[in-house]
Amino acid sequence: VGATLGIESHLRMPVNNYLKLTTLVKKTFVDASLPIHEIRQVKSVAEIAKVKEICRITNVGFAKVPEYAQSGMTEREICKRFRIDMLMEGADECPYIIAGSGSDGYDSIIMGPTDRTIEDGDVLIIDTGAVRDGYFSDFDRNWAFGSASEQTKIAYRAVYDATTKGFEAAKPGATTSDIYNAMWSILEENGALGNDVGRLGHGLGMELTERPSNTATDNTLLKPGMVMTLEPGMVYAPGKSMVHEENIVITENGAEWLSERAEPELIIIK
Repeated sequence: VGATLGIESHLRMPVNNYLKLTTLVKKTFVDASLPIHEIRQVKSVAEIAKVKEICRITNVGFAKVPEYAQSGMTEREICKRFRIDMLMEGADECPYIIAGSGSDGYDSIIMGPTDRTIEDGDVLIIDTGAVRDGYFSDFDRNWAFGSASEQTKIAYRAVYDATTKGFEAAKPGATTSDIYNAMWSILEENGALGNDVGRLGHGLGMELTERPSNTATDNTLLKPGMVMTLEPGMVYAPGKSMVHEENIVITENGAEWLSERAEPELIIIK
């Protein structure tokens, strides 16, 4: 009897009940976590359509942010409106919304939203995982308010260009490490001081983050039907990061965008 007992697993029953069950059923119980993760990596046509729809909904939410976001609002106020727009467009829920902001950059991408007030000269990132019919989107967008330094604009362009290279590398027969190396080379060329996350994207589907991971050593073989995130991020100055994320699917002929690409230049909200 297979049960999900290992890494990133959900037993979905009290441990005491599971232990009692193993004494009542005269079978061998084995950990099925890794086989389940491997099965989930390749999506059906119907699953891909679900991810594409929640990506469309998420794009609608992001596209509306410059229409209402302005200096003087808090991160929480902007994210509340963003959440409402996605729900109104058809999302079932929006369980993951983070936001970070700071003067000409932010120092982390796992935080907020908080009651910090946006000021002129700030950069804001919102990253979200919204859900429809049990399937996630997972991508982010960045905006500057009033103005942005040339250093920040260059960092934005670097992560955008890295996403392009990751997309070009994402094809059947290549590996997740090929995607990582393609993106990281662009970040290095543009003066990346490091990466706080350690990976540059991951699998996506019924969970916000699924296997595999885009790392230098993951080396998972890419197959048609795999839904992935491309998430290049770089520390471009002490205490300042820039992260960009899009969603793609691997096809027989290469990759296809599931999220509508962000603008190639940093949007400045006046």
